[in-house]
Amino acid sequence: MADKKQTKKLFGLDLNVIWYPLVLVLLIIIGLVLDYIIKPSWIPRVTNYEGHDVGTFLLIPLIFGGFRCTKDAVEATIKKKKVTAGMLVVLSLIGCIYCAEYASGALVAFMMIIGEVLEDITMMKTQNAVAELVKLVPHKCRKLVDGQFVEVSIKKVRKGDIIQVQTGEKIAVDGVITKGNAAINEASITGESMPVDKKVGDEVFVGTLNESGVIEVQTEKLGGDTVLGKIINTVKSAQDQKGNAQKVADKFSEVFLPLVLLVCVIVWFATHNLIRVMSVLVIACPCALMLATPTVVIAAVGNAAKKGILVKGGDAIEASAKINAICFDKTGTITKGVPAVTEKYIAPGVSEEEYYSAIAIAEKNSSHPLGKAIMKYVNASGKIDVSAIPNAEYEMLVGRGVRTSHDGNVYEVSNKKCLADAKEGVTDEVNAFIKNNESKGRTTMLVVKNAKVLGGISVADEIRENIKTTMQQFKKLGIEHIVMLTGDNEYTAKAICDEAGISEFKANLLPEQKLDAIKDLQAKGYKVAMVGDGVNDAPALVLADLGIAMGGAGTDVAIESSKLTLMSDNIAMLPTAFALCQRAYHMILQNIIIFAVIVNVVGVFLSSLGFLNPIAAAIVHNASSIFVVLNSSRMLTWKYKG
Repeated sequence: MADKKQTKKLFGLDLNVIWYPLVLVLLIIIGLVLDYIIKPSWIPRVTNYEGHDVGTFLLIPLIFGGFRCTKDAVEATIKKKKVTAGMLVVLSLIGCIYCAEYASGALVAFMMIIGEVLEDITMMKTQNAVAELVKLVPHKCRKLVDGQFVEVSIKKVRKGDIIQVQTGEKIAVDGVITKGNAAINEASITGESMPVDKKVGDEVFVGTLNESGVIEVQTEKLGGDTVLGKIINTVKSAQDQKGNAQKVADKFSEVFLPLVLLVCVIVWFATHNLIRVMSVLVIACPCALMLATPTVVIAAVGNAAKKGILVKGGDAIEASAKINAICFDKTGTITKGVPAVTEKYIAPGVSEEEYYSAIAIAEKNSSHPLGKAIMKYVNASGKIDVSAIPNAEYEMLVGRGVRTSHDGNVYEVSNKKCLADAKEGVTDEVNAFIKNNESKGRTTMLVVKNAKVLGGISVADEIRENIKTTMQQFKKLGIEHIVMLTGDNEYTAKAICDEAGISEFKANLLPEQKLDAIKDLQAKGYKVAMVGDGVNDAPALVLADLGIAMGGAGTDVAIESSKLTLMSDNIAMLPTAFALCQRAYHMILQNIIIFAVIVNVVGVFLSSLGFLNPIAAAIVHNASSIFVVLNSSRMLTWKYKG
């Protein structure tokens, strides 16, 4: 493979970028010395607009710099198919040549070019977020070829191919593990620093790091179709997604330019001072206005991506900043989406071995999600050897539970309907266990052997860790109205909300009724965010002012249907996402109002009164643009302090 061409640098800067202003400043220095100090006879001298005798050597850097300014302005005009602000500077430079103000023209051209270079350098630093993401993609991997793993370019890998990933290597594809176990660091995708244990059948993603173990992965997605590829494409296109603030700024820019030309006409007829006119033309270029939003968006989206938060541009940032109501789906969002045992009860006189054995005999072969959750709990308890439990035939009792006969005994794990057949063990404690767990919205079952109640066990979809703290953080961010929307019953919904710290819920909702709930909030004037898993909740995510999908790393629909996606299923990251977008939006407004609009308007006013000459106007103009970029770059290192 050929070596990549090395970029020549000077003081750490790309020489291809800075050579033009370096040559220009050298020519200006030589010109100032020759025209104003040495004054050799071989350099022609002329009388300028103000009647002063000046040399003409500075006409060389004026033309040299003016060519670059004119070239950029013409290219921008052709690209946008309308006269751009850069043409104002070109007119000013032509005016400098006409007035024999060669020094002013050369310095204006230099200030405009150096301003562009500084903007480019700062923008490149801002855009490094994309470059860092691209670096995560391995260029090579080991592919299974004729029974052996051979190192190949990632370009030669196709869907269905098997690749091997060893300890310390990055995964080169999105796929499914077919062999081996590993601890995978998915921080590059989800923002979660703790490694995730992966086994056969689990998904893995390109750019994630195998910290231990050797695995074989069947390729499912490559390139732009991968999760990381979609993140990179979203970050790249983010700057093109404009919010309303930037759209208003663009409208202002369109109106501002004709007004500037009108001011120039008025200044000329009022003063007949061409220098003032040129000063107005130089400072009126709305460069800072054009940079105000894209620089913030690029920096904010890049920062968010590192945290496992995918933000779809300026529109998503602005929408997030204005949210004052948020709706949550329950399953998989507020809760983990996986049933788990929450409480057990063993009747007096019943041994743990008898209790757990009875459960295992009844549920060992169950394919029901609740049965699987119970067996997972039994295995984890370590009280019995589950492998020694016989594989008994079981009978499903519709609307009740499961029953199994073994070795002359009848075992049952069922809801409270089994009490009607129980002959022993129906005590006040049993009834209290049932009542307490049902009040919390849990699925409650009893363990019965030969019509004797041995105890009880409750199962529920557990809420996520730190959910209450997360809800409190929303309120600190100004989101006071929080609603949970669920198809579950009221008892379960209330129990979940009480535990999570959510004051309002709507239960027994069909998918279309969730849409109605969002519409009702919008009709009341709320800006509504909807948080869901990105699959079943896709219509609600699209309808809401801001759709937020959880666990987007494994869901294509999540990225497609939402404006903001949490790549992990960690809801605790959501306040960070809101806080980041709020900060970015306020920074956009700062850039537009302070550094762009106010500076431009005041600058035009001062220039028309003669307080700013063309050189001073160029300095102020470029200073405002650079301040915008520097202010925006602060988003690269922004951190949520809670």
